[in-house]
Formats: sequence, C-alpha cells, structure tokens
Amino acid sequence: MKPLIVVNLKTYQQGKEVLKLCKKIEKVDKNIVVGVQASDILEITKGTKLKVYSQHVDYAEPGRNTGFILPEAVKADGAKGVFLNHSEHPLSWSVLKKSILRCQKIKLKTMVFAKDLKEGKKLEKLKVDYVIIEPPELVAGKVSISEARPELIEKIGKKLKCKFLVGAGVHSEKDVEVAMKFGAVGAALSSAVTTAKNPGKVLKKLLS
Repeated sequence: MKPLIVVNLKTYQQGKEVLKLCKKIEKVDKNIVVGVQASDILEITKGTKLKVYSQHVDYAEPGRNTGFILPEAVKADGAKGVFLNHSEHPLSWSVLKKSILRCQKIKLKTMVFAKDLKEGKKLEKLKVDYVIIEPPELVAGKVSISEARPELIEKIGKKLKCKFLVGAGVHSEKDVEVAMKFGAVGAALSSAVTTAKNPGKVLKKLLS
C-alpha cells in the first residue's frame, strides 16, 4: 500500500513562497496532503491539485465571531479537511469535540493529533477520519517516533481500529517503513520538507 504523506507547512513560508513550495510537492505526488495557514488555502487550491487542509479551525458559526476561522470559510476556499489539536495549538477536550462535530457536519475531513494511544482511543469514538500520533517531546526534533518509540507504534497498530498516521521527527524512508509495518497508513512531517534545500528529493525518498 502506498503511504499517505502529510506535510504540515506550519508558518515557515509566507505568500508566494508557500505556493512555490507546494508546486514542488505537487511534482512529486499530487495526493500528498499539505496543511497550510488559512490565509493561503485559496491560492494553494487554485494553483495546485494537492489535497489542502487548514492547519486549524474554530467551532464558531457564521455570525458575530470576529477573528475566528470558520469551517465554512476554509471549505469555501477549497480545503478538503482540517488539522486539529496539534501540540503547537492544543485544544481542551470540550473545544476539540465541538470543533470535530462542526467539521463533520459540513463534511470537512478531520486529521486530529493525539499525544498517545489513550487520546487516540477517545478520538476514535468521535469517528475522526485520521488520528495522527505525535508524542509532543519528539515534535520538531531530530529523532523520529519510529526511532525512539517503535513499540508505541506497534501497540497503537494493535489497539486502534481507525486510520492513523505517525509524526514527530519523521525524516527518512525508514521512518515511513516502520510506521507502515505496524499498521499506520502513512506519516506526517514538517521541517524535513519545509526547511530542505531540495524538498522534492526528500519526498521522493520518503515515498520510495
């Protein structure tokens, strides 16, 4: 099975640089999911055929909600789904649940980050589309979850019934191989691509 690769662009690039990077990603595989800032969604969906997800949305509804990112807004700009609960933007359980339900109501796919199996099982009950397991202590580090805690991936593969990906420090094809071996459908990464001199080369190796 071909791995699902998710690239969280975070806020490393802005404006035209984001589109430039996304075009490089598209040349490798248009099925790669990119998580982009809400302000870049429209430009990326118009300029590429990538699967675009918003890095965050709020559960607020249309009306008097100044400053919030509405699920309807990112969908109108072409987003296929959303990220929720990243370790750099954690949500309380009550807010997370409301946000997931709002997205499901308007048919936006949900990729929800979980720090461990316990959190993943709670998300499974809400029928999210994907759980992304990312131990916070490994995020933005040079050691991947596949290297540091392969036993966690194996345990998750046995206990979690929903589709899951692994993230945190992912940077090599070996990381993806280990994740897939234990039942993950793919891997999520960021700096390995966003800060690379040749992001296309990095992605090709990951998909090999």
